[in-house]
Amino acid sequence: MAPMETNEFPNPNPMRLPPGFRFHPTDEELVVQYLKRKALSRPLPAAIIPEIELRKISPHKLLGGFTGEKYFFNLRETKGGNRKVGGFMVGTGRGYWKPMGTEKPVMSSRGDELVGTKQILVFCRALGSQTKWVMHELRLAKNELPYIASNNLVASGKEWVACRIFAKRRESMKRRGRSRRPLSSSESSSTSCITSLPDEECSIGEEVTS
Repeated sequence: MAPMETNEFPNPNPMRLPPGFRFHPTDEELVVQYLKRKALSRPLPAAIIPEIELRKISPHKLLGGFTGEKYFFNLRETKGGNRKVGGFMVGTGRGYWKPMGTEKPVMSSRGDELVGTKQILVFCRALGSQTKWVMHELRLAKNELPYIASNNLVASGKEWVACRIFAKRRESMKRRGRSRRPLSSSESSSTSCITSLPDEECSIGEEVTS
């Protein structure tokens, strides 16, 4: 497995998109079209999400003054085949990611299938005070893990997760945005800059030959 980048935001083979397009996947798209394919060693729709070892880099180094969302793949540890749920330290006393609430289900657009889970975390300084940095950590549904482990698609004791990291908006920005009508789930999905690929292409089982 190639070494993971730890000191910059890599951009291998960037996808050439028309001006004005942004990478803004829904939770379902991020799990099914990107995370699931990553875990199965399948080709991704676009080489747009880098691998980062988040335990080694604080969010302000990853994002700096960037005000939008950035996406990363991160290898999380598992213990005895069971996934670890919760926060983790960053560097040597730099701070830690603290989970807020419990994991939430990520359902298919049809609403009848659990495709993954989402945990919200906030980055805290070493003394416990919260910062502006927020992370959405998305995982595959647990029923996907045995196949991945049995076929040695990831290092033993590890699990790929997809992370969406951004800075919380200031209160004044929130007030200005309240008058804007939020997109419905169908509208949000239709405005993705990546064309949705058939779920069958990344299904678990005999179709996976790599």
